[in-house]
Amino acid sequence: MADIRRASTSELQAGEIASLRELLWGAFADDADGFGEHDWTHALGGTHVLLEADGLILSHAAVVERDLKVAGRPVRTGYVEAVATRVGQQRHGYGSSVMREVRDIIVEQFELGALGTGVFAFYEPLGWEHWRGPASVRTRDGEVRTPDDEGYILVLRTPSTADLDLDLPISCEWRPGDVW
Repeated sequence: MADIRRASTSELQAGEIASLRELLWGAFADDADGFGEHDWTHALGGTHVLLEADGLILSHAAVVERDLKVAGRPVRTGYVEAVATRVGQQRHGYGSSVMREVRDIIVEQFELGALGTGVFAFYEPLGWEHWRGPASVRTRDGEVRTPDDEGYILVLRTPSTADLDLDLPISCEWRPGDVW
């Protein structure tokens, strides 16, 4: 029997952090870009959703607040990072269970959920939609388009953004590593 729990980064124990790092690096080992330190850093500081069985973390996702703007208007956004299921435990519904809990966090605490991915078939049945408008990153020198990220940004609308136009421009703050 698997249990799901929420934990802030500060609540994670050293052993849990080690287990998460092992899970994440292992789950993305076959990915061309892999999982790196920037990816790990992006997942810190928010709420971690952990699916555990017999003391082992089987699946994980983190929701961190990001400074996204839609058509220049700030939208309180829960950004989803570090979604993965332990190698050998995939395709058992663990990731979907974690993402349903993530959805609850986003609806409870944010106006919008967002994430960057190329794995659409996993997220779309869970209510995630493609952002269709142009994307950019805000830098010290101004806003810079990120056309390579367009088509890879998914959003989860909440009751407060149910009518949000997904064709409007969207922007995020700059950060090291993948900006989206």
